Amino acid sequence: MRIARTAALLALGLMLGGAGPADSPVNVPEPEGLYTGPTHGYTPATLKGATVLDLKGLETLLPEKPVLLDVVLADRKPAGFPANRPWLPTHRSLPDAVWLPGAGEVPLAPAREEAFLARVAALTGGDKAKAIVTFCRPECWGSWNAGKRLVAAGYSRVYWFPLGVEGWQDDHDTAAVKPDPQWVAASAPPER
Repeated sequence: MRIARTAALLALGLMLGGAGPADSPVNVPEPEGLYTGPTHGYTPATLKGATVLDLKGLETLLPEKPVLLDVVLADRKPAGFPANRPWLPTHRSLPDAVWLPGAGEVPLAPAREEAFLARVAALTGGDKAKAIVTFCRPECWGSWNAGKRLVAAGYSRVYWFPLGVEGWQDDHDTAAVKPDPQWVAASAPPER
């Protein structure tokens, strides 16, 4: 029974294509480029060119005022939601985080990727050595991909916090945040 369960967990991990940094049943290697599989699933324990942070590491970095990039996808209005009821989802994140919903998606249209890099350049004041922390949810490839994009763009102090919002809120308060207006404007489909 135990052998069958271990084999099933290993097979599941291989099918998902990723492994979590903390309690993964499998060890997932980093892909060569951006990860193109399902957004949620086990992630690697590393991100080449970046530093992986645990909670203590993030707490230690915060006095330096890094740019905190939350790339959690925005909630979608459920199908069949009554038209006469307000849709008011609230996203909670790390205090002072900038929420760029979907910035870790793959593929990301070239215009959106340019908008992402332009927004990060504005947030860092053009300083490619400014500390930047990417995060979303545990076992989410979005923040890994966002970090990978920043490393590829020449940012030298990229940090990835794979524990995400939930890993933060286990010991700290969160804050309600709205999507970054400049990101939303740049990400909007062009008018026809």
